[in-house]
Amino acid sequence: MSEATTYNDKVIRQFALMTAVWGLIGMLVGVLIAAQLIWPGMTLDISWLSYGRLRPLHTNAVIFAFGGSALFATSYYCVQRTCHARLFSDKLAAFTFWGWQAVIVGAVITLPMGLTMGKEYAELIWPLAILVALVWVAYAVVFFGTIVKRKVKHIYVANWFLGAFILTVAVLHIVNNLAIPTSLTHSYPIYAGTVDAMVQWWYGHNAVGFFLTAGFLGMMYYFVPKQAGRPIYSYRLSIVHFWSLIAIYMWAGPHHLQYTALPDWVQTLGMIFSIMLLAPSWGGMINGVMTLSGAWHKLRTDPILRFMIVALSFYGIATFEGPMMSIRTVNALSHYTDWTIGHVHAGALGWVAMISIGAIYSLWPRLFGLDKMYSTRLIEWHFWVSTIGTVLYIVAMWIAGVMQGLMWRTFNEDGTLTYTFAEVLQATYPYYGLRLFGGIVFTSGMFMMLYNLYKTWQMAPERNREVPVPAPAHA
Repeated sequence: MSEATTYNDKVIRQFALMTAVWGLIGMLVGVLIAAQLIWPGMTLDISWLSYGRLRPLHTNAVIFAFGGSALFATSYYCVQRTCHARLFSDKLAAFTFWGWQAVIVGAVITLPMGLTMGKEYAELIWPLAILVALVWVAYAVVFFGTIVKRKVKHIYVANWFLGAFILTVAVLHIVNNLAIPTSLTHSYPIYAGTVDAMVQWWYGHNAVGFFLTAGFLGMMYYFVPKQAGRPIYSYRLSIVHFWSLIAIYMWAGPHHLQYTALPDWVQTLGMIFSIMLLAPSWGGMINGVMTLSGAWHKLRTDPILRFMIVALSFYGIATFEGPMMSIRTVNALSHYTDWTIGHVHAGALGWVAMISIGAIYSLWPRLFGLDKMYSTRLIEWHFWVSTIGTVLYIVAMWIAGVMQGLMWRTFNEDGTLTYTFAEVLQATYPYYGLRLFGGIVFTSGMFMMLYNLYKTWQMAPERNREVPVPAPAHA
């Protein structure tokens, strides 16, 4: 590689910074709606601050604004360094950044106004959905174009996961959002009834499987070995993990529709493939954790590595819990309860947020030619508040969910329900309080992160704040 070759790190810096900014905003909205479940009148009946409008804003902000920005930043970082090549197109890369931010701002405006397509994780109105598709096509061109122009023959496994995530999310988004517009802000889906539900959860669960799993596994496969200073534990296992995960995950969506109008055989198919998912999921988790073999002592002094290993632990918890909850008899208890909320946040806070935070802490100083972040002590504090906040949140929701499920299925001798819905809700209130506290604790860490990122940027030599850092001779 020529010494004059440089990486395009500007777009990575932009996405990395917005990861922290949108993470903080999305989590603050989450804290607000958690408080609304305890004090419903706290927003004075202002329609655009109602729970029903802020809840989709929260999910879109944390999944697509926070998680999406983290994926863009880390994939652009990883693909350049593992391919020893600059991004395929600087202009297209810039378009992905500004286009993605425009989508997010559009969501911030339209969702509180009540403008939505009414689909879980696919709420954005059709003009924004088209913009998402355009940004995503540009993203695919940049990513795969960089792989095509790579200066090394081998394609590292992280890029396999990232490539699968990019391609699959494109297909999922386009198929699920096919609609007939009736105005600038309204449209009808081309599907109806049960078919619409099936397509939605084919999309919805694979958004989890590929956006929130495959993409972040790509992140894990690059940053855990990099931070640990060791090769991945088993490269062969990583390839088995990749092919088994993408082959099985596609069929798990129907487990969201147990005991519905969906045909029984489709429900059963979803359940079986969900249970099968346990093997590749835990294979990947073990592969990441065992990368520290011979280097466990680093966990005592490196809080960034601790973020990553604890994230893998929560990934293991969530990917055990998901297959278990897909089993019909368990699903009969868990569905429509807060147990599901606990499961989602074990994955969202424990896995997605913590691996993202660890990866951003790992790459941020390198983007400015520095050896480390401004304050390791602040990262330590961030790690502990994130871990404690996650545990408080998910334990509260696990207990509340099981309690709700049991109370809802308790009958008197004459066949009437023992508990009214209001009584179940009243029993849940203490756990809503504990969840709110856990959310506040977790969110406090994002303030620490933003401050630490800013101070690290200030430490950088003036010439490194904007000028690309020369590409080293190794990844």
